[in-house]
Amino acid sequence: MALGALRAAPLLPRTGDDPPVTIPRAPAREAAERELSKPMYHENDPSLFQRALNRFWGWVDDLFSAASGATPGGGLGLLVIVLAVVLLIVALWWRLGTPHRAATSAPPLFDDRPRSAAEHRAASEAHAALAHWNQAVQERMRAVVRALEERALLDPRPGRTADEAAAEAGRTLPAHAGRLRSAAQEFDDVTYGGRTADEAAYLRLADLDRDLATTKPILTSTAHTTPSNSSQRAAE
Repeated sequence: MALGALRAAPLLPRTGDDPPVTIPRAPAREAAERELSKPMYHENDPSLFQRALNRFWGWVDDLFSAASGATPGGGLGLLVIVLAVVLLIVALWWRLGTPHRAATSAPPLFDDRPRSAAEHRAASEAHAALAHWNQAVQERMRAVVRALEERALLDPRPGRTADEAAAEAGRTLPAHAGRLRSAAQEFDDVTYGGRTADEAAYLRLADLDRDLATTKPILTSTAHTTPSNSSQRAAE
């Protein structure tokens, strides 16, 4: 009877008087880490990308919270400012086009192979028929300048830029000076500025080309006085 009681004694529940079982802190921590490292506890954990995304959006939320606190009107005022900035950027992009690094100096209008105004004009019309508006604008501007050179309204000069040609021609044909400057700007935009021409730009240049062909130049005072003096000398 006593032996049976001794064997059953370890199975009896502990009472409040029994001393507690204590485990050192370091082994307990290691045991807890081993237990929590099991895959069963991490089946629903977010992925690395999801955790990074959550941290990013948390940073954005903190940033906007701080900005809205410093902006008049709070969150609504900040939203209005952001929308205004976005609209301004879109407007500038639409007006100026894709940013490109500006050339330090404008290259010459013509290449090394000389062609007549008729040849440039025919090339322009061929590009226009294919809706290649950039090339059509370029060739039409070259036709305009070459035609002025062929009429001796411009001195043929290698290396001349479109802007220089427009400025020089505008002094002889002042009625078309503004249109000549605009045509040179169109040429520069599509050739060096990365802009895209359209049919309207080509038609403006074609109209200018036709109008210049029928416009009489305004002679300078020197050109007027020279024939007059010659006539007087001949009469004497």
